[in-house]
Amino acid sequence: MTSTTRLTVAQALVRFLSAQYTERDGVRHRLIGATWGIFGHGNVAGIGQALVEYGAVSSGGTPPTPPAMPYHQGRNEQAMVHAAVGYARQSNRLSTHAVTTSIGPGATNLVTGAALATVNHLPVLLLPGDIFATRPADPVLQQLEVPYAGDVSVNDCLRPVSRYFDRITRPEALIPSALQAMRVLTDPVETGAVTLALPQDVQAEAYDWPDDLFAERTWAVRRPGADPTELAEAVRAIRSARRPLVIAGGGVHHSRAEEVLAEFAEVTRIPVASTQAGKGSLRFDHPQDVGGVGHTGTATADELARTADLVIGVGTRYTDFTTASGTLFAGDGVRFLNLNIAPYEGHKLAGMPLIADARSGLMELTAALDMHAYRVAASYVTEYTEDKERWEQRVDACYEADEPDVRPTQPQVLGVLDALVDESDVIINAAGSLPGDLHKLWRARSRDQYHLEYGYSCMGYEIPAAIGVKLAAPEREVWALVGDGTYLMMPTEIVTAVQEGIAIKVLLVQNHGYASIGGLSQETGAERFGTAYRHRADDGTFTGAPLPVDLAANAASLGMRVLRAKTVSDLREALAEARTADTPTCVYVETQTADTVSGAPPAQAWWDVPVAETATRASTVKARELYERHVSTRRRHL
Repeated sequence: MTSTTRLTVAQALVRFLSAQYTERDGVRHRLIGATWGIFGHGNVAGIGQALVEYGAVSSGGTPPTPPAMPYHQGRNEQAMVHAAVGYARQSNRLSTHAVTTSIGPGATNLVTGAALATVNHLPVLLLPGDIFATRPADPVLQQLEVPYAGDVSVNDCLRPVSRYFDRITRPEALIPSALQAMRVLTDPVETGAVTLALPQDVQAEAYDWPDDLFAERTWAVRRPGADPTELAEAVRAIRSARRPLVIAGGGVHHSRAEEVLAEFAEVTRIPVASTQAGKGSLRFDHPQDVGGVGHTGTATADELARTADLVIGVGTRYTDFTTASGTLFAGDGVRFLNLNIAPYEGHKLAGMPLIADARSGLMELTAALDMHAYRVAASYVTEYTEDKERWEQRVDACYEADEPDVRPTQPQVLGVLDALVDESDVIINAAGSLPGDLHKLWRARSRDQYHLEYGYSCMGYEIPAAIGVKLAAPEREVWALVGDGTYLMMPTEIVTAVQEGIAIKVLLVQNHGYASIGGLSQETGAERFGTAYRHRADDGTFTGAPLPVDLAANAASLGMRVLRAKTVSDLREALAEARTADTPTCVYVETQTADTVSGAPPAQAWWDVPVAETATRASTVKARELYERHVSTRRRHL
């Protein structure tokens, strides 16, 4: 007879989660490292009580027994998901966090974070409370009534942004659902947000659970190799290429394929460009690294992309920023070879698919090409090497600050930080004008130094993600690079960092508005409408004086130590002091408008943002003419 233990659904779930592990390359990791939570009536008596019962409070002993399920207190539900995602990315998707919320707004606040996780193929487990399964009284507090369907709640908003969704309306339904949830979280193809909606009455309901459910379970994270036929075709395609180019995407990092990619590049001498997610796949000073590619890429990489006859995508989704909205890969007869663990990605751009784990596939390609002694021509190596040297000179010019006692430009801010950090630092960013500058200019020194969330480019991601990264790698210095627009979206988790003594560093850049969208607005004929943080002028426009908002004071009011920097010299001192701090520290700097010398280089490739086809304003008419010229260069790769 199977032995059982009587527990509530919430208690059983927490106990089950604490016994789940992943294993890859013989190394075992705990799958759910902790649970984030904000409690309301929809989860306080269920999951909240279970966390007390099974882990949030130490069980005593000498020394105290570590909690079976550590708990982190968040301030915003979306931010909790961002923190979990940051932890998962830093953990190479082998470990993540769970996030629990109440019903109603607590649950719907998860949607943006869930979309970010799923877009970026990063695992996170969401446990929102839900309305009563037994419906003793309709409606309950915060319930959205749906006249045409009695089984719909606001949690159904999470369905399209989750890789797996289930609502646990009976205790025994938890068993298959929890196992399916773990399967998806640990699947390198399917992973993303996983949602188990938990009706508040079911959470507290008791059931006799088979003890086998709580035994330690290890989920193998597979590394599939390439199909022999696809591998042979890939080798033939590379051997016949004269101007091949590798585009390294986030899959290189997820697979821990950086060293294998370096060996592939060294054997073949093929240059390697990188997407935002793939930057750092090679160190910036690796001979074959040519920097970022696409709309925010380097001139070196983009020119190679325009003339490539074979594009080898490794773990990339080919977003519009990477392809310059279909205008970048302009070579006659250009072909695509897509090494990707996901078949959906492997067939993009009518490419030859090589469906395999990035590390496994690169190892097989390297061995086959080395056997054939394949190398690109020396003239090609000389060409991209010299182009890269010229680009690095442009980076130096952007970083250089001839007048240290003046307010810095944004690229100069990055230059000061670049001169300070080493390969152990982690740089986190997601939105605004910083991603473009970083992709072009930042010199990534290690495989995981560059942490850009540009799949969803979510404002507010940086600070909570920095907390997650620091929890995953407490020995690292972790920097959240935040513009004023992003900061105002979600500064709340500063309180969490202060509460738990998580010594993240926030570099807060004040430029009085949405600088990135302001520039885009100017280019598309919208005349920077609604993008500046300024008082409303007499003519009704927001063109008055800058708002008297003191973001440094705000950060300090949330408990963070703040260092203000007015000049380049001040910034050097403040960043150096912050880097050695053992408490959460913010460096605040106000930047000047970038000029043609110290500003970042302009976009080296186009990005499609449609311009109004009819307009009376001259700025829009001119922008439309330029837009139509760019559109005419787009091609479909069939």
